Amino acid sequence: MRTWPSVLLLCGLALSGCAGRKASVSPAAAPPRAGTPAAPAGVSATNPALIVTPENAYLGKVVWVNAPGRFVVLNFPLGKMAAPEQRLSLYRRGLKVGEVKVTGPQREDNIVADLAAGEAEVGDEARSQ
Repeated sequence: MRTWPSVLLLCGLALSGCAGRKASVSPAAAPPRAGTPAAPAGVSATNPALIVTPENAYLGKVVWVNAPGRFVVLNFPLGKMAAPEQRLSLYRRGLKVGEVKVTGPQREDNIVADLAAGEAEVGDEARSQ
């Protein structure tokens, strides 16, 4: 019997907190938060059109280089192997340093490619064009 008044008091306090008057501030009138970029002219800040495009590019790594023979061995993730005769660009720290042409043979997730232009080092990224 003693717990009922306590429960009713707690429920009353919880409901009175939710029943308070809400401030009606629209998101457009609210000041921007610090560190957020301003929306370009003509783009609504409340409903930006977000476009997500999946990347279908092949992304591999150079795991071995034969400079005299001008070929490299590329390693790709499972299920993302480049096709023979495909041309790939080699990037080092974001800069394009060469181009390869996938020739084969392929063993598991590794494949051989001829160095068509530029240079290659172990660790370079191979991306489709």
